[in-house]
Amino acid sequence: MPELNLPLPLARTLLNPVFRVMLHHKLPFQVQRALMNAGAPAQRAPRGTHVERIRLGGRPAERVSVGPVADTATVLYLHGGGYTVGSPATHRALAAYLARETGCAVQVLDYRLAPEHPYPAALDDAEAAFLELVASGFEPERIAVAGDSAGGGLSLALAERLRDRHGFVPAALGLIAPWTDPNEIPDRHRDLVINKPWSRACAAAYLGDGDSYDTGYAPLLAELAGLPPTYVQADVDELLHAQCVRLAAKLEAAGVSVQFTETRGLWHVSQLQASLVAPAAAVTRELGEFLRQALRPAPAKSA
Repeated sequence: MPELNLPLPLARTLLNPVFRVMLHHKLPFQVQRALMNAGAPAQRAPRGTHVERIRLGGRPAERVSVGPVADTATVLYLHGGGYTVGSPATHRALAAYLARETGCAVQVLDYRLAPEHPYPAALDDAEAAFLELVASGFEPERIAVAGDSAGGGLSLALAERLRDRHGFVPAALGLIAPWTDPNEIPDRHRDLVINKPWSRACAAAYLGDGDSYDTGYAPLLAELAGLPPTYVQADVDELLHAQCVRLAAKLEAAGVSVQFTETRGLWHVSQLQASLVAPAAAVTRELGEFLRQALRPAPAKSA
């Protein structure tokens, strides 16, 4: 159970004005980032959380752990925020819950953000981080990749690049409401968290002068065969739900093992509020269990 257990209607009422103000397309991205970082401490990490500031792939990162951790497996976490906002600080609590559930350290990468650093900067940083984990001694199949929203799309793009460029297949993909095709225009104005003008501003900032049909930018458009077991979660009322449904169906058609979880009554990346809302804590545990199972050592073969 979370430290608090706010009723869902109350949680939604409290969060609604926060997201309306914080994720507004007329606010400079620098201001949005500052507001998100200032509010991050309200998302409490579990007791015993240890945070180590490191560098990974040439970028700042945080190594988040809770208690003893396995030294042969890890999770690379790519935070959400429309490729324009968000940081290890805003996702520290979520990373800690996943660390507790998996028994592994979770490495949260501070990848470069748009518009200062448009595509493919974030993907290049994620690739460099994964390759450094491999160079440090982790087998590719003992590294899970997880992320939420834009970070979920980045996780999928990373898995495709690792497959195509390096022949690597991570242990698993854990995707929370992944934004896998920024070209798609939402059919509604907003959900509790995301609104159409903000998402379009983020998509344009991330694309820069690039090709919108580049599969690194829109990984849903790529061939998906050969990807690792994948977890996808979305709430039925969020703007990205239909896109997540299509992703899960396309993965399944490509022969990828998929676990697709649809929630009702939550919101986009409610896992960030796992310390406040019991259903959000439950779906966070579900993702953690999926990653933990994927990272278990394979049984030794008998001679």
